[in-house]
Amino acid sequence: MGFSVTFWGVRGTIPCPMASHMQFGGNTSCIELRADGTRIILDAGTGLRLLGRRFQVEGIQKATLLLSHTHLDHISGFPFFGPAFQPGFRFLVMAGHLDGHTNIRSVLARQMERPLFPVPLQTMGCNLDFHDFDPGESFTLDGGVTVRTTRLNHPDGATGYRIGFGEHSVAYVTDTEHCQGRLDANILGLAERANVLIYDTTYTDEEYAGRVGWGHSTWQEGVKLARAARVDRLVLFHHEPDHDDLIMRRIEAEAQAILPATVAAREGATLVLKP
Repeated sequence: MGFSVTFWGVRGTIPCPMASHMQFGGNTSCIELRADGTRIILDAGTGLRLLGRRFQVEGIQKATLLLSHTHLDHISGFPFFGPAFQPGFRFLVMAGHLDGHTNIRSVLARQMERPLFPVPLQTMGCNLDFHDFDPGESFTLDGGVTVRTTRLNHPDGATGYRIGFGEHSVAYVTDTEHCQGRLDANILGLAERANVLIYDTTYTDEEYAGRVGWGHSTWQEGVKLARAARVDRLVLFHHEPDHDDLIMRRIEAEAQAILPATVAAREGATLVLKP
C-alpha cells in the first residue's frame, strides 16, 4: 500500500536551465504520484520528458494525467512524453478548467500542429483517451485512488486536486491567486487535514504587490492556508524563474521559521506518505 510523491518539475512560467538553479531545479510543473501500481501525473510541464524516460525504463504501461490548466509551462512537455508514442501504453488525460469552450484533446492537438510543432498528436501510438470534467466533480481512478477537484482563481481557469489513497491525501493547488484579506474557501475545503499541500508560492508578499491579477500566490499566503487547513506538510511550488537557489533557500528558511513543517519543492525529491 505504498503512496509517494516525486517532483519532476517545480518551476513556473518558463524553464530555467542555469547553474544558479540546479539545487531546486529548472523544469516546469510535473509531479508523479505512485499509489501502489497506479501512476498519476500532475501537469505536463518540461519535467514530463524525464518522467517518461523513467516509465520506459520501469516498463510502466498505464498512467493518468491530471492537468491544472493549459498554459504553456504546464503542457509543453506533453509532446515529449515518450510512452505516449508506444503501442500498448494506456494514457488518460483529464482537465476541468475549459468550461465547455473547447476540450482538452483540441488544446493539446493544437499545440502539436504546424507551424508550432512538426509531429501531430495522431502520431502518438498509445491508447490515448481524453476526458473533460466540471470543477467540483469527484471521481475514482484505478486502485481505489480518489480525486476531488475545485476551481482555482487563475486567468483562463485552473483546477485544484485532492488525491486520496487509503487514509492519506495530497492536495495540489497551483496557479491560483489568493483572495486578499481572506482565505479561499475552495482551497481550504480541498486541503483540510491533507497530509501534503503543494501550493503555488511563486511570489513573496513584496513581489506580489506589483503583480496583482497575474494569477499566482505567495509563500506567506501558503503558510496561512496550511495552518488554517491543518495540513501535515506544506510544499512551496511553482518557483519564480528569477528565484535562484540562494533566494529559494532564504524563502524556505523564512517559511520554516513560521511553519516548521514546510519544504520548498526540489526536482528529483520524493515524499513518502505510506511505505
